Amino acid sequence: MRLAILSDIHDHVWRLAAVLTHVRDTDALLCCGDLCSPFIIHQLGREYPNPIHIVFGNNDADLYRISAAARKYPHVNLHGELYDGEFEGRRVAIQHFDHIARPLAASGLYDVVFFGHNHRREIGRVGATLIVNPGPVLGAAFRADGSREDVASSYAVYDTASGEVTAFQLLRAGGVAPL
Repeated sequence: MRLAILSDIHDHVWRLAAVLTHVRDTDALLCCGDLCSPFIIHQLGREYPNPIHIVFGNNDADLYRISAAARKYPHVNLHGELYDGEFEGRRVAIQHFDHIARPLAASGLYDVVFFGHNHRREIGRVGATLIVNPGPVLGAAFRADGSREDVASSYAVYDTASGEVTAFQLLRAGGVAPL
């Protein structure tokens, strides 16, 4: 099973459309939060046909309308602040915040923990647990002083059979390249 991992869309409909074009052949999509506006749910629901699992981030302010929009798409599943589940025998957690995801990984309860929030792509391990921040779909990060920094608009694909993850970046020409 191949899982598309996205985070930190921040209403960027154009980049999200490009990502969704490239992940159509995956079996499920996991979103680590910060959709931002309810219209992103409609875009996800219409453009991605397989199961979608979403946790909320700190910029998902209109939870009422996001939830109402999600009810229109039976394959869109909202999980609040944490998804704790299994895909083909792999124990998976999805959380928005890196400072919560790391202790989840350290608990040893999961094979992989997905997260976002800091807009920094990361693939690593905490003990035996794989941790994955796919980076922001938005394509921007913020420095400690609050200034904006351009980073690759990225996402990841996790293969449950092999346990391997591959990160991709969107190219200006519309394609993708592995990172």
